[in-house]
Formats: sequence, C-alpha cells, structure tokens
Amino acid sequence: MNQLASKTITCPYCGETIEIVIDHSIPEQEYIEDCEVCCRPINLSVYVNEDEISIYPKHENE
Repeated sequence: MNQLASKTITCPYCGETIEIVIDHSIPEQEYIEDCEVCCRPINLSVYVNEDEISIYPKHENE
C-alpha cells in the first residue's frame, strides 16, 4: 500500500501553486519545505485522518 500522496498548496510568499508529497501514514506532521518557485522556506502543518489530509502552509516566522 502506497503511503504517499501528492497535494498542491499555495506558497505563502510568492502565491504560486506547488506540489508537495505527504506521507499519510503519520497523523500529525510539522516540517519545512522550500518553495520550488521562490525557494523560501514554508512551514507545513499536516493533519491526516481517515477521509482527508489537511495542510496549513505558513511563513517561516508565523
């Protein structure tokens, strides 16, 4: 069974849509991923339940 899911988010800095890969076997995650367009660090809070994956991208200092 594949534990990875591709999701799109909007960069909080440049506003571009980027694709990220989420490991949905972990229910709560916090990590930093660089924007593919502007290269700035995005803080990601990810919450996974049975039906959906919720992703909250934030500025580095939020």
